[in-house]
Amino acid sequence: MSRDVTVIRSGRGWQPLELAELWRYRTLLWVFLLRDLKTSYKQTVLGPLWAVLPPLLTTALFTLVFGVLLGRGNEPSAPGVPYALSTLCALLPWRLFAGCLTGIGNSLANNQSLLTKIYFPRMIFPLSAMLMPLLDAAVTFVLLIGLMLWYGIAPGVTLLAAPAFIGLALAAALALGLWFAPLSATYRDLGMAVPYLLNIALYLSPVIYAAASLQRALPDWAVTIYWLNPMACAIEGMRWSFFNSAPLPWGSVAGGAGLVFALLVGGAFFFRRMERSIVDVI
Repeated sequence: MSRDVTVIRSGRGWQPLELAELWRYRTLLWVFLLRDLKTSYKQTVLGPLWAVLPPLLTTALFTLVFGVLLGRGNEPSAPGVPYALSTLCALLPWRLFAGCLTGIGNSLANNQSLLTKIYFPRMIFPLSAMLMPLLDAAVTFVLLIGLMLWYGIAPGVTLLAAPAFIGLALAAALALGLWFAPLSATYRDLGMAVPYLLNIALYLSPVIYAAASLQRALPDWAVTIYWLNPMACAIEGMRWSFFNSAPLPWGSVAGGAGLVFALLVGGAFFFRRMERSIVDVI
């Protein structure tokens, strides 16, 4: 009696992305999301409220600090927008980016038992690490709309562009995470360094201040370099879509999106090349 035997061999060199195979295993994303939901709020008193409290408390802290240091009404806010709303709007894509990048960077190391025992496309791990931060971002989105109405500010038609800038933040996190994940699984120092790098990047991105307030203090060449940061494009794009408060430098936004696309494609092929050797060293 003949039996069908499937033999799985690791390829050599650069590998195709195998997007069709990744699509066949898409149901695993739902399985991992349910797992993460259960473990994230297990043995917590507040439960899902932790999706609301961090952005609210961070916004309140920054509002208090800048209100005391600069005086109420002098905070580095988007033009014509209360500082609390300006900061909460910036925290939405920033927390999404930081949460996804941290999760993707640790996705292989945190799933070591699955990685060494069961076969499925390893790209599932970084993709699944983006789901919880995306769910938290959706909660912050609804919270921000509610606070806008509380302040008497109605969102305009530019709000329809918000998903594009959320997508830019997601793509930026995935692009960098695909480079970090196999490296941090091999060299654990990198995984430990990512939170510190994010703390530095927080101040290099217009989260606690608006880009308009910074541009007035910088020469033109420095402003050009500043807009090469894709998260500056995503954050200011979110402010524009919610408040339509300041025009965007669309050329710089296109350049930032192009940089993210190049990093994403390169990171995907790098991840595929490295994934075959991760099992031996993790």
